[in-house]
Amino acid sequence: MGSPLRILVILNLVATILAAPTAKAGDLAPYPWLSAPAAGSIEGRIGAPKGFERMSARPGSFAAWLRGLPVKPGRPPVHLFNGGLKFDQEAHHAVLDVDVGKRDLQQCADAVMRLRAEYLRQADAGEICFRFTDGTPARWTEWKQGMRPRISGRKTEWQKTAGADASYASFRRYLDIVFGYAGTLSLARELEPVADPGRIEAGDVFIQGGSPGHAVLVVDVAQDAQGRRAVLLAQSYMPAQDIHVLRNPKSPDNPWYIVDGDGPLATPEWDFPAGSLRRFSAIPCPKPRR
Repeated sequence: MGSPLRILVILNLVATILAAPTAKAGDLAPYPWLSAPAAGSIEGRIGAPKGFERMSARPGSFAAWLRGLPVKPGRPPVHLFNGGLKFDQEAHHAVLDVDVGKRDLQQCADAVMRLRAEYLRQADAGEICFRFTDGTPARWTEWKQGMRPRISGRKTEWQKTAGADASYASFRRYLDIVFGYAGTLSLARELEPVADPGRIEAGDVFIQGGSPGHAVLVVDVAQDAQGRRAVLLAQSYMPAQDIHVLRNPKSPDNPWYIVDGDGPLATPEWDFPAGSLRRFSAIPCPKPRR
């Protein structure tokens, strides 16, 4: 039997472990919205297509982070923000383990901005900034200092009306404001055309701005010996719904899309015209393109 002191130390340690709080959103980096360890990831669940190999991704890069996004077990149905089921349950190959929120906000372009912002925040990889549809920049650095948008007609001003708060909960409130005042039209104006679509990268976006418009995010890339690239695409849609990896209408059992130059792209719920591929700029909130 151990000494009384050793027994006391062990009992204190056990008490500390039992009293430790369970994981809450914001505690599990690099995917801080999770409340429990993920069941799997995009990379672990979906193998590269025959004849292709996944392209290398630098640790800590956006490409590596996207590839590691958590995926729900099996092929569950896609749920809407209100808990209901999406009408079309044939468009998805897998469902990401990413919360939707309780309001009809995280739609197509919003899901793209959500994942981009989540990556930048957890990696401390650059300024988080998106423009509202009126062109006004919405910067996380200003929001967390207590600045809030005041919108009057077509004019938006940022004023200090709250206390400083850099918490994850505050970050999510910031994103909700972005989702409410930005969309495919504003995001399309921020993103840069990809000069060579054959060099498509993870993190690129197929987008058509408008009302309605649509956007899907490239979440993984593979390449064959001839240099052709295949991609996995993820989307949310209207109403706001679980972000999901898309099926390929041309090959329902294979979710990979072979990129063939700058031609059109047909996805289960949207056909993108040629020239729809865009890329995030190295400059946060660049001047909107017209």
